[in-house]
Amino acid sequence: MIFPEDLIALFYPRLCAGCNSSLVRGEDVLCLNCLADLPRTNYHLIRENPVFLQFTGRVQIELATAFCRFDKGGRLQHLLHQLKYKGNREVGYKMGLLFGYDLIQNAMYQNIDAIMPVPLHPKKEKKRGFNQSVEICRGLSLAMGRPLISGNLIRVVHTDSQTRKGRFERWENVSGIFSVKNGASLLNKHLLLVDDVVTTGATLEACSIPLLEIPGVKVSIATLATA
Repeated sequence: MIFPEDLIALFYPRLCAGCNSSLVRGEDVLCLNCLADLPRTNYHLIRENPVFLQFTGRVQIELATAFCRFDKGGRLQHLLHQLKYKGNREVGYKMGLLFGYDLIQNAMYQNIDAIMPVPLHPKKEKKRGFNQSVEICRGLSLAMGRPLISGNLIRVVHTDSQTRKGRFERWENVSGIFSVKNGASLLNKHLLLVDDVVTTGATLEACSIPLLEIPGVKVSIATLATA
């Protein structure tokens, strides 16, 4: 039997976002080889993992983890490039979904109340067309069965890219640039703050500070990659 999707794929082949090979029936966004080759950290199984320890003594974080290791020139770098600069939102959603399935199986992450993306400044989001962290959160939200809260935590100052900055420069670049619009709606919630990559943790630290000023709020952190 010939399926309609097979005819469509003949003329418009679906390609793996990781290696550009043709996807076969049952594969979605990533082929099975790329899924198997993802450099997972399994940090969600270890409370005091290297990502969590980055924030120790800086800001009060309940949990922190990263889905994969970022290796320069590796598969994950290619996937993140597809997400951030090629507009392939499906990559963020798919990776968030995979990540969320891992997290929700761990008892430590089952008391999360809501999932919140690190915001982009409106100018940057308009230029890119979307916020990659929101796409990751969409996948996490579905897999974990937790609501996505977007638009409450906002970036009030437009800053330069963090890419070529050192640790102190990164902290200076983001200090005090985030604000909460409606703190009352977040009272006593345990929030999972989500970004694509954690390098020095400066951006996530700056996001956490105004959230932790809200009574009863707890913050945990999840990123797709750790550099």
